[in-house]
Amino acid sequence: MRQELGYKEKSGQFTKFGQWYADRVQDTQYRDAPWCDMFLAWAANKSGLSDYVGEFAWTPSHAAWFIQQNAWSRQPEPGALVFFDWRGGKSYKGIDHVGVVERVEGKKIHTIEANVDRVWLKRKTRETDKVVGYGIPRMVKSNVERLDEIRSTERPFVAPPRSETGHGSPLDVLGTPPALLAAMVLMTIVLSLRVTGRRRGTHRRLPWLPWRGDPAGPPAGPRVPSPRNPFAGERGAGDEKALAGAGSSTPKPQTTPKRRRPYDPS
Repeated sequence: MRQELGYKEKSGQFTKFGQWYADRVQDTQYRDAPWCDMFLAWAANKSGLSDYVGEFAWTPSHAAWFIQQNAWSRQPEPGALVFFDWRGGKSYKGIDHVGVVERVEGKKIHTIEANVDRVWLKRKTRETDKVVGYGIPRMVKSNVERLDEIRSTERPFVAPPRSETGHGSPLDVLGTPPALLAAMVLMTIVLSLRVTGRRRGTHRRLPWLPWRGDPAGPPAGPRVPSPRNPFAGERGAGDEKALAGAGSSTPKPQTTPKRRRPYDPS
């Protein structure tokens, strides 16, 4: 910054600082605009301090940025940006000019300012009655570092990385959500088929399973009589044949008895 002391704007209010800012924001109107704040943006960029100083061309916006960063003060200090209102106002909205405090002596501040005396970049000694406030870059830096520290503690527990143990077992898929969903669907289908079979009367018990005991089948139990003919279960083979023979005989035709007339002599 001090190496630029004595710089003077060119004809048409052209400055290299305005040209740099115009190229940075892709707007040619800044090439011949008032350049007090654009010089500070250029110097901060060259020194790698843009995050703490800011890059602005309009001084009220620059002051508002410091206020938002909680880096606004009424007390001067070396390295602070000093904002002036030549009408003596105390609101950032009326700010006209900005410079950098080089040192403080009593009630006076020694500054480095651009676009002073209309064309120069030079040192100035100022009273503080026209000062609106000071933007403190060191406070911006401190706030940023504190915010980064807070963000770093938002997730204090970090899950350990999963170790790779080669190829997994095929049975690992059984515990996956798709496998569980497929099992639920299969169970639903089986239960619905069993309920439907019972309603239609087609439900059957499981057949005799060979691994339960005798492979020839379950032992024969007593014959259960039919509810329509409770004595059917007690008949033997001879009864069955008798019934079959009785059923095969031809029934005799029945004759209607002749009715006698009254006083019929026969």
